[in-house]
Amino acid sequence: MTKPLNVEHDSPSIAGHGATKSYAMQESMIVKWSLIAISLVFLALFLILPLVSIFVTALEKGWATYVASITDPDALAAIKLTLTVVLIVVPLNAIFGIVAAWAITKFSFKGKNVLITLIDLPFAVSPVIAGLVFILLFGAQGLFGEWLFQNDIKIVFALPGIVIATMFVTFPFVARELIPLMQMQGITEEEASISLGASGWKTFFLVTLPNIKWGLLYGLILCNARTIGEFGAVSVVSGHIRGMTNTMPLHIEILYNEYQFTAAFAVASLMSILAIITIIIKNFIEWKAKDE
Repeated sequence: MTKPLNVEHDSPSIAGHGATKSYAMQESMIVKWSLIAISLVFLALFLILPLVSIFVTALEKGWATYVASITDPDALAAIKLTLTVVLIVVPLNAIFGIVAAWAITKFSFKGKNVLITLIDLPFAVSPVIAGLVFILLFGAQGLFGEWLFQNDIKIVFALPGIVIATMFVTFPFVARELIPLMQMQGITEEEASISLGASGWKTFFLVTLPNIKWGLLYGLILCNARTIGEFGAVSVVSGHIRGMTNTMPLHIEILYNEYQFTAAFAVASLMSILAIITIIIKNFIEWKAKDE
């Protein structure tokens, strides 16, 4: 037999429960909008405001001055050198990242954990320290300095040194994107392909590469962004030779130190535009990866 509702005692309990739930919802909304507001204020102060100030300062003396600043021979040389380093470093890091991720995720071998630790090493070492290491190895007084001098091979204070230093700083990005992705996918599809008679290269291009393409592109975007903006290691090995070994960040530093603020911010605006394009491409890749 159904127990009748005791209106006198049960109704206040139900009402109290509803009030508690309503208060909890209200408190949850307050916390939600407070966190959103804090995030927006933080972004406005530390991202949007500095970004706007870069473009305002770059254009404060007019469009003609802005164009003159970015078409100055030293600025063009810095832009050219930066793009040259990108074209060398990013493909090499892509190859290393794929090879390292393939070895770590598809094979079992002694020293795997050591390899993973070495891949993470640039995250733990200051770029300036990395630059100093290359000076000690390839500089005039370095370990290989005398041999390089005798054979007229220039590493530091030249393009090869900048490329090596940048590669050291950026090589973990592609590998670190691919390793967890390839571990999650496993080796079932590759084993099936090989069991059906496909070669290793054919398996890679037709099975593995399509499965990792979005992770690979994401890693390349991060690697490209860090390559363009790298300062510490490149600053040590470049020698700051105007028109020859100054990348865009180094050129901006020199202009700023010489109180050429408009020119410095003009070149900085180009880097900002590249950063914005990078973010757009990154978000597009994330969106496409989720759709698949």
